Amino acid sequence: MNKNFGYCRISDKDQNEGRQVQAMLDIGILEDDIYIDKESGKNFDRPKYQGLKKVLRQGDILYIKSIDRLGRNYKEIKREWEDITQNIRADVKVIDMPLLDTTLHRDLLGTFISDLILQVLAYVAENERINIKQRQAEGIALAKSNGKQMGRPKKVIDKAFIDIYLKWKAKDITAVKAMELLNLKPNTFYRRVREYQQL
Repeated sequence: MNKNFGYCRISDKDQNEGRQVQAMLDIGILEDDIYIDKESGKNFDRPKYQGLKKVLRQGDILYIKSIDRLGRNYKEIKREWEDITQNIRADVKVIDMPLLDTTLHRDLLGTFISDLILQVLAYVAENERINIKQRQAEGIALAKSNGKQMGRPKKVIDKAFIDIYLKWKAKDITAVKAMELLNLKPNTFYRRVREYQQL
């Protein structure tokens, strides 16, 4: 008996997959048959997606909300689409783009139109990924040029640290003793040492 599956993807753990999941539930896909990845769309090395492909069988239907939820790499989207539809021989339906439905128009013209739309949308998805990365890089560059420090703020090296650091360097105390006096773990202690030495 053929089954319907849903695949949802969000780019990071701060996003919410609720809208995609609800779209799957609304068309009658069982919750157990909805696979959700919280991963980037740059490639298909995603645990839930790979698990889904292992259970997909000929005649099954895979639903996705929009083509960019499948992925954002043009060549890989096309390769995965062909693997699912030609090798596994399952069907794919893109909810937001009814023309991308391999259960319809199985003639040559229908296949041509679906392939053409897929290529355009896959290109758009990858182009958006490139634009996102470029906007991030431009934002970081602008912030740095305005003097904003990026990443975790560095701890201020205080006088107590310097005094103990100098005793340790002079071999008056051991590193273990220095960490104990400063109440620091080894990783933190040596990171502060590096930061101080780079001042």
